[in-house]
Formats: sequence, structure tokens, C-alpha cells
Amino acid sequence: MTVIAEFAAGKRRKVHRNTHRDVMENLGPMDQLAVWITQRVGTMGFFLVIFGWTTSWLAWNFLAPVHWRFDPPMGFIFYLFISNVIQILLMPLIMVGQNIQGAHSEARAEHDLEINVKAEQEIEVILHHLEQQNALLMRMVEKLEVDLQEALGRR
Repeated sequence: MTVIAEFAAGKRRKVHRNTHRDVMENLGPMDQLAVWITQRVGTMGFFLVIFGWTTSWLAWNFLAPVHWRFDPPMGFIFYLFISNVIQILLMPLIMVGQNIQGAHSEARAEHDLEINVKAEQEIEVILHHLEQQNALLMRMVEKLEVDLQEALGRR
């Protein structure tokens, strides 16, 4: 069977895979957790939570009566400790999540390249087929001894 016949019969076409689903299904539980945290930390909602927590902490320790304060103003040692612990824990998690997301992007780019190469091959087949049809039509016109300009309606 020729390439054109295969193309016409639909034999060269196949269902394309879902790269996103394939990558996500192959992630382990820890990788899924890292991606989940990376996606949540990089949102405006997370920023607002941190902003609200910081504002509340500072307001409480500045404005509350002295005997209710638990982190003395201007030192805020406990606040700095908690903030540093959060940063130390989030930094490697975010980096792991970004590495996984980068690998996911690479898989999507590779899949896009495959699709583009296949599309280019199919376009080449179509162009080859059109060139064959054009040559066949030109031979038919010559055999019928029809003026090409007249056949194209240019007179």
C-alpha cells in the first residue's frame, strides 16, 4: 500500500497521548505533594495569608496590653524563628516542585515536537499527492489538446 493510500485510509493517524496525564500518573506521592505545595505557595491567596498573619502578629504584639504580649516588640524573636522555619521548609519543597514542573514542561515540548514532525510529514504527503494530481491534470489537458489559458478561463 502506498503512503498516499495509507494516508487516505487513515492508517497513518493514531490517537495522541495526553502528556499531562501521563506525567502526573507517574509521579510518586512525595512528588505530588511537592507539586501541590509549589502550586499553592505561588498564589495570591498564600501571599494574603502570610500578609494577614504578619499583620496580626505585629498588631497584637504592639497594641495588646503588655502582660498579653508573647513576642516583645522590636525583637520579635519568636516571629523571626517561625518565619525562618517556614522559609527553610518551603524553599527545598518549592525547588523540587519546580524541577518536576520543568520536567513536565519538557515532556509537553517533546510531545509538541512529535506532533509537529508528524504534521510536517502528513503535509509532505498531501503536497506530493497534489503535485501528482497536477501532473495528471496537465497530461489530460495536453492529451485533449485544450489551450491551457482557455481551460483556466484567462482569455
